[in-house]
Amino acid sequence: MAAEALWQDPVPLALDTAPLPEYGSGSLADLLPTLAAGQGVPDLTATISELTPADRNCVFLIDGLGWEQIKAHPDEAPYLTSLLGSSRGHTGRPLTAGFPATTATSLASVGTGLPPAAHGLPGYTVRDPATGALMNQLRWKPWTEPHVWQPYPTVFQLAEAAGVHTVQVSAPTFAHTPLTKIALSGGTFHGRLSCEDRMDLAAAELGAGDRSLVYTYYSEVDGKGHRFGVDSDAWRGQLMYVDRLVQRLAEQLPPRSALYVTADHGMIDIPFDEQSRIDFDEDWELSAGVALLGGEGRARHVYAVPGAEADVLTVWREVLGEQFWVASRDEAIAAGWFGPAGAMDERVYGRIGDVVAAAHAPVVITASVKEPHESAMVGMHGSMTPVEQLVPLLEVRS
Repeated sequence: MAAEALWQDPVPLALDTAPLPEYGSGSLADLLPTLAAGQGVPDLTATISELTPADRNCVFLIDGLGWEQIKAHPDEAPYLTSLLGSSRGHTGRPLTAGFPATTATSLASVGTGLPPAAHGLPGYTVRDPATGALMNQLRWKPWTEPHVWQPYPTVFQLAEAAGVHTVQVSAPTFAHTPLTKIALSGGTFHGRLSCEDRMDLAAAELGAGDRSLVYTYYSEVDGKGHRFGVDSDAWRGQLMYVDRLVQRLAEQLPPRSALYVTADHGMIDIPFDEQSRIDFDEDWELSAGVALLGGEGRARHVYAVPGAEADVLTVWREVLGEQFWVASRDEAIAAGWFGPAGAMDERVYGRIGDVVAAAHAPVVITASVKEPHESAMVGMHGSMTPVEQLVPLLEVRS
């Protein structure tokens, strides 16, 4: 029997074993609607039941700082560590980012209060059905009209219309980006180069209204993780710095305020070996019948040549099925990867890959020729594993 077992075909991961995001109760898309509903903004629902309303809410989103990373580094992040028990309404539980766990998708979920199936940014790069070309939704290339791509209002816009003092405080470079326009616009944008100035201004703006909604952001934890990995001194230095930033902001909160510290995704370091990095550009099996490769290393959208969809799905499952959850477009949608049942907007359907592959093992599918920069990264993210998917919702109240 043992010899026979060696010759059996590998069994692909069952799709129902993928740990789904908690859409509708505990995902990033539920955060701002819950806070704004508690401030009396109409037509919004408080779906994170553990949170208590506050008149003044500040969300500090730290790019790339997942729940598991904070838990693993108590010495570098003593203040954040002290807040772990406050997460998600003092339940000590994290939120889920949504799928894929990547910046463009998560920021759109935060700002619109919608899952990826509705807001329509379901990956780092996805196919534009109108042109057939890959659209990079972080860098917004090639240019696409932002409000056609994502037509829904942001929670910030709804809050501003309801009389809430609404402010974003971030780096000046983000003031006019398409992603800001469709995900984070509404109220007043203040650009500040100094991170300390951002914390001070966020606190001041929080106190400037009887009801306030303030958003601020920091990017370099993610940047150092991608370049050097989350096991590097450079990354740990960033964690130490952002720990002090959070404490600086928390100590300035005006009365009747709640500060929520969260992130858009976590991160995992991927070894530089052939077993851990599968190069699509040099793999004839995986590339056969594929017209476009989208997404990113741990969350791939695969667009097949017309008529080759079934064959591509079969091959990807045979080659990768023990390391990736591999689904057809309809299977991924039905399983709830991009949102709850019924959430899929018609305009978004064709942006999803004919095949969607989400990493389970510590591996990535690189593309050394077409994606040299991304393929050289140490830290990666995108999939539904806890290290990527779970994000904090640390809380400080005044």
